[in-house]
Amino acid sequence: MKYLPVNEQLFTLNRKNFVSRLKPSSIAIFHSNDEYPRSGDQGFIFKQNPDFFYLSGIDEEQSILVLFPDCPNPLYKEVLFLRQTSEHIAIWEGHKYTKDEARATSGIQTILWLQDYESVLHTIINYAENVYINTNENDRYVHTVPYRDMRMYEALRLKYPLHKYERSALIMRDLRVVKSDTEIELTKTACGITRDAFVRVLKFVQPGVTEYEIEAEIIHEFIKQRATGHAYNPIIASGNNANVLHYIDNNQPCKDGDVALLDFGAEYANYNADMTRSIPVSGRFTKRQLDVYNAVLRVMKGATEMIVAGTIWNEYHEEVGKIMESELIGLGLLDKHDVAKQDPKAPLYKKYFMHGTSHHLGLDVHDYASRYKPFEVGNILTCEPGIYIPAEGLGIRLENNILITDGGNIDLMADIPVEPGHIEEIMNS
Repeated sequence: MKYLPVNEQLFTLNRKNFVSRLKPSSIAIFHSNDEYPRSGDQGFIFKQNPDFFYLSGIDEEQSILVLFPDCPNPLYKEVLFLRQTSEHIAIWEGHKYTKDEARATSGIQTILWLQDYESVLHTIINYAENVYINTNENDRYVHTVPYRDMRMYEALRLKYPLHKYERSALIMRDLRVVKSDTEIELTKTACGITRDAFVRVLKFVQPGVTEYEIEAEIIHEFIKQRATGHAYNPIIASGNNANVLHYIDNNQPCKDGDVALLDFGAEYANYNADMTRSIPVSGRFTKRQLDVYNAVLRVMKGATEMIVAGTIWNEYHEEVGKIMESELIGLGLLDKHDVAKQDPKAPLYKKYFMHGTSHHLGLDVHDYASRYKPFEVGNILTCEPGIYIPAEGLGIRLENNILITDGGNIDLMADIPVEPGHIEEIMNS
């Protein structure tokens, strides 16, 4: 891992909160992520299962966490199973956790090698009534590829058919969405690295540079500051490419007079930043570009004020839609008479602003959370309105990350340039 060690108390507290919600006489099993093939003899870079990391802090493949708070043998109340290293593994793959390192990282005292998992599990699982299985229940995920937790569940169900199987996801959805102080600090670090990459880009961009050159500047700054890399595939979209919401080709030149939409964020210690800015390739906005930019900025500021504890997801988005309608009328993109007669189920603003304004942020960029639970203290949400005008070859989106506190909210990206004058000043300095 490139990132600095994380205090094990984060993971110890997370496990304590998780097991406090288990039914009596329950065992919970969590698996690290699969290693996925990339080509004939290569794999994709390993990315840890966020739930597994949340509870253990272990960032290594082929690992298993077992939690059994009512276990009659105190040794096995929480157990971490790791892949045992060897001289061959050390030569070909590099360093793996030692047992002492795993204890220091996770706070778990019982560390065993993976080959002991089946025998140890068999000695304790029959003293449990319920088995909690971890499943991916993020409602943005469409289940098409069998993953490790599900395969292991099928094997357990065949071997232990009379146990009652429960879902860990219901607990994890409530826990992960409320960030602890340590998680907030890790997110701030990711945001700070993202800020530095953006300022670097502002000083680099000029007519004729390519989108991929901008992407290269970003990843240079990320890796230099210990980020794992991109939190997601970066969008570097100049001109009309900005009207493709998930444009990731990043292979076109940036032309004089265009606006470039930059949607990127750093991943640090598995926690993510998610930022979007729109900048003038020439270093100066035209009047029309500035008008659209300021409209988006006003929507973002208005929406940010609503990201507070108690806000209801659907009501929030409806209110943001009303602000956007007013701005689009002011820009001459919508007619107020047509808006007055529109079908409420198909608002006209969706032609120019077709995506949601916010999503939760954390170990997943689109973090695991309920759409039906009011916002609460400790939530981190994005705020990302946009206006897209293909007929004008112009797409502008702005995005910051907002933390909800008892006293309102805190913009974790408040120090990242967003006012158009500030952006122009840096680009022309």
